[in-house]
Amino acid sequence: MSLKIVFMGTPGFAVPSLSILVDNGYDVVGVITATDKMGGRGNKTLLESDVKKYAISKGLRVLQPKNLKAPEFVEELRSLNADIQVVVAFRMLPEVVWNMPRLGTMNLHGSILPKYRGAAPINWAVIKGEKETGVTTFFLQHAIDTGDILMMEKLPIGPDETVGEVHDRMMVLGAETILKSIQKVETGNYDLIPQNHGEATKAPKIFTETCEINFNQSVHDVHNFIRGLSPYPAAWMLLDGIKLKIYRSHKIEAVHHLEPGKFISDNKSYLRFVCKDGFIEVLELQLQGKKRMPIKAFLNGYSFS
Repeated sequence: MSLKIVFMGTPGFAVPSLSILVDNGYDVVGVITATDKMGGRGNKTLLESDVKKYAISKGLRVLQPKNLKAPEFVEELRSLNADIQVVVAFRMLPEVVWNMPRLGTMNLHGSILPKYRGAAPINWAVIKGEKETGVTTFFLQHAIDTGDILMMEKLPIGPDETVGEVHDRMMVLGAETILKSIQKVETGNYDLIPQNHGEATKAPKIFTETCEINFNQSVHDVHNFIRGLSPYPAAWMLLDGIKLKIYRSHKIEAVHHLEPGKFISDNKSYLRFVCKDGFIEVLELQLQGKKRMPIKAFLNGYSFS
């Protein structure tokens, strides 16, 4: 008899994980996702989550609670009588929710736990210059990202790869890992591995104001910072007093006596910013109020003050 599954998720990252369960015939009795919100130009468009759009297209039951502790939601969730809950890119759950199913609540996390616990594990792995990351499925406990591990799958990170590119590959790997994890739970033939909390590192939420580039660092650190925030929320700096987002860069190691943060350019093909031990060459950028563009297109229309 197939497991009855409640799936919880919101962004596009979670859709392949839900889809792979549906495509493999699992009984997804309910989908919990974020409430709709107004957005777009003039805040006049009703925005639905990617998970909701997919769930509706498959005729799945969708719940969108504002308050996960609300008695009416808890009762509705309990009435679904799920054997297990699967969480992918959702929000923190109260114990009354994660402790409800007989088999518990399984979460997919975008790192090799206990490394990079927190809201932005993919970003921080790239920012820190890691050569590999991965995904982990584990069962929820009280403290965030601390539960016993069911499965791990590793994923290499290329030296110039952006967090957006890692995210898209991880999205596929994550779905495959969710399926394998559910299959293990279904057979009952699995062992859980406690996390080594002494090896834990943090991956806190990233805010736009903390994405300003500090060029008084090594070119490696600045390059990793740029690609670890690309395409969103994007590393930025001020150029002639205007915010400039940098999406792609190339690092050039060099000995020099220039002041970090200054730039050099031929006004045609390159723009390089000085770091402690070399230069960051900008390949793709966006000036506030303008479109994202390659460096040559930018220099073709921009005059430095």
